[in-house]
Amino acid sequence: MLRLLKVSVWAIALVAAHASAATTATVYKSPTCGCCDKYVEYLEKNGFTVKAINEDDMDTIKKRYGTARAASCHTMLVDGYVVEGHVPVRAIRKMLSEKPAIAGISAPGMPQNSPGMGEEVPGTLTIYAIPKGNAKLTVFSVE
Repeated sequence: MLRLLKVSVWAIALVAAHASAATTATVYKSPTCGCCDKYVEYLEKNGFTVKAINEDDMDTIKKRYGTARAASCHTMLVDGYVVEGHVPVRAIRKMLSEKPAIAGISAPGMPQNSPGMGEEVPGTLTIYAIPKGNAKLTVFSVE
């Protein structure tokens, strides 16, 4: 019985440590974009460790990572996925937990109801899946 208790405590500690571990991300952004800085702050407040890289040629970044067709002002790399624009953490965490066979997700443009752009309005922001290759964008979630 004591052995079972020790194993249970160890398992709970392991799960808690994994759940609290910060997610590391790299954000490519324009050095003059204030909303990009706000988005980085939003990510950090939500448990992400962010390496922000100022980039003068964001078009090249978007072409490199396949996000030009769903472009916004910044591009993030996280756990093998690309996240384009002001995507809420809920959608990012959903993608990371479900591990879909896509290149990433996007909130195209600069929606005013998105993190870093203004007050979030739940249920009003469509997040698109960016498929690998040239397939059409599809809806990933509504946040």
